[in-house]
Amino acid sequence: MMRLSNSAKTVLEKRYLTKVNGKVNETPEQLVRRVATNISIIDKNYGANKEQVKKTEQTFFNLIWTQKFIPNSPTLMNAGKDLQQLSACFVLPIEDSMESIFDTVKNAALIHKSGGGTGFSFSRLRPKNSTVKSTGGVASGPVSFMKVFNAATEAVKQGGVRRGANMAILRVDHPDILEFITCKENSTELTNFNISVGITDAFMKALKDNTDYELINPHNKEVVKKLSATDIWQKIVSGAWHNGEPGIVFLDRLNAANPTPEIGEIESTNPCGEQPLLPFESCNLGSINLSKYVTNKEINWSELAQTVFDAVHFLDNVIDANNYPLKQIDETTKSNRKIGLGVMGFADLLLKLEIPYNSEQAVEMAEKVMQFIQEQGRIASTKLAKVRGSFPNYDKSIFKNGEPMRNATITTIAPTGSISILAGCSSGIEPVFAYAFVRNVLDNDRLIEVHAAFEDIMKEKGYYSQSLMEQVSDSGNLHNTSLPQETKDVFVTAHDITPYWHMRIQAAFQNHVDNAVSKTVNFPNEASREDVAKVFKLAYDHGCKGVTIYRDGSRDQQVLSAGIKSEPAVVEGHQMTLDAGMHITPRPRPEETFGITKKYNIGGCGKLYVTVNQDENGICEVFTNTGSEGCEALADALARLISITIRAGIDIESILNQLKGIRCVGCIVDDDTDVLSCPDAIAQSIEKVVKGYASLQLDYIGGPRNAEICPEPGCNGLVVHQDGCYICRNCGFTKCS
Repeated sequence: MMRLSNSAKTVLEKRYLTKVNGKVNETPEQLVRRVATNISIIDKNYGANKEQVKKTEQTFFNLIWTQKFIPNSPTLMNAGKDLQQLSACFVLPIEDSMESIFDTVKNAALIHKSGGGTGFSFSRLRPKNSTVKSTGGVASGPVSFMKVFNAATEAVKQGGVRRGANMAILRVDHPDILEFITCKENSTELTNFNISVGITDAFMKALKDNTDYELINPHNKEVVKKLSATDIWQKIVSGAWHNGEPGIVFLDRLNAANPTPEIGEIESTNPCGEQPLLPFESCNLGSINLSKYVTNKEINWSELAQTVFDAVHFLDNVIDANNYPLKQIDETTKSNRKIGLGVMGFADLLLKLEIPYNSEQAVEMAEKVMQFIQEQGRIASTKLAKVRGSFPNYDKSIFKNGEPMRNATITTIAPTGSISILAGCSSGIEPVFAYAFVRNVLDNDRLIEVHAAFEDIMKEKGYYSQSLMEQVSDSGNLHNTSLPQETKDVFVTAHDITPYWHMRIQAAFQNHVDNAVSKTVNFPNEASREDVAKVFKLAYDHGCKGVTIYRDGSRDQQVLSAGIKSEPAVVEGHQMTLDAGMHITPRPRPEETFGITKKYNIGGCGKLYVTVNQDENGICEVFTNTGSEGCEALADALARLISITIRAGIDIESILNQLKGIRCVGCIVDDDTDVLSCPDAIAQSIEKVVKGYASLQLDYIGGPRNAEICPEPGCNGLVVHQDGCYICRNCGFTKCS
């Protein structure tokens, strides 16, 4: 039986359950049955009779319904429907011709429309200002074409529920590498791309030796010039420190683990970096919820082994059940039959075993668990191969002299943002972000969302109480509670853990994963560039295939950067109207908005609720609501005036300067900041949005600022940085596929 939190119910309704005319007409149980039925039917292709197929269907149903295993989002969304596109990740080639570039733009659009994310290497494109003999002109370079892909992605809404996500990789020895490294310094540029520099072993040797390395024109293979490896490394580190981009991918390491080197070279990964793929290859993913396999501080290894076998069976069936967006993808995917079985709930497993995430014990457990899953996965793939045959490219693979193998790759650690919410567990191999938080504060009742494993363990130990949950929800952590220190040491959050331990855990998993690991290494805001550089080198030295970092607070204004405009006459391309008397006419109120609401206690004025709404151009309106004892008319009038002033293009800082600090005789002190009056409260609410903070829900992250407001209409949640991506733990919104 599914144990669904309030957030899980929200995610199901918004993203997964079938709708008719905008209304949900499917229950969670019907969803799971739809998926299980659709995927189990594939057994018929391999000689199964009706009874055997029915048995497989029930096995698959139980896997998902008990939240032990959940496949990637496209499978949940599309299995058993007309679209039937079940893969999450794709890589498309880009050759050095206008025809290839725009063929790939078209193909990427088709993939995004079907619900997938795409990865590209732009390394084959000739550098900027190179001569184009066919036209007599000059090339515009990889970054200019990335902007074309970004614009195309923006225009395509994935299956009605998922925005397109892309990965762009450029080799470190490409002549345009400097432009690439800095192409996302401005957070409003290339918003549909993650970027990673493709690092080579030759570059790392030059870095170690503090020497220059060669930049090579991919069009004619000529050495263009040499650059200091140390200088380029520092620029990569500085960009990552600045806003988390670029990440780095170790290309030679990807290809050292390429299971089919005779078929082609791996040049790119999917958007979150965990799935290296050949051109025109796709992969379907699914994750085992490790928190389900601990009883009385012991792991049930036999039950876990059975789940691995059933999950490999499920994912192999998905390859055949899939309706691929391109014929070439169909052929390439079925030739190698790659699957990506991963895990989620690793942090919860540690909690149940009473092992701190930031410890050698945790590293050892990561090695032990993933090695077991890897070994059992290969056994399962071998058993399937004996019945169904090895993947068609087996004779051109690294396995050709060994046992038969159904799948060229078996394991991946992928982002599990949405599906971990459905599973009620911690995300991927990430630590817990917060153990409790306030989900809704629109009325007098505070709805506390509590992390499931934390709640269970607190009840088991006899510590649970509503007051404790309230206390934890104020900061998300256990620091200020009266719980024993040994309990606090186990229940650490993402920001209690140093980058060193983040990296050690990632490396431990990578040691036993065929593909790669999607994870964010979190840094405190005060971390230096040298700290980032150390982790990048640690990733290389410990055998990782890539790494993504995020320094707390470095993207505070990314999602809601609109709102403060330097040109008073233009708002994101919407020209304001000046009539003949030079009067400003505000832009109209938009039909749809999204925003946040903050509750204040304003002394004699009673309760004050301040709502700040936005559209795609930034803040567009403010309105207030008070208790019956409040001065409602005055506050409402003020909010209306502020709203039309903002829509008229008046600089928001100027508005805030007029409102902040106004005093009222009946003022009191609010929970987290001094509120001097109704105007002061309104100003503070606007300022929180301008800075990218999420009203009262920010209380649950306390000091760290690793959060942004979710852009989904009607969601007051926080977008957090984890799994190498961005995920709202409230509604399941993600910036990656």
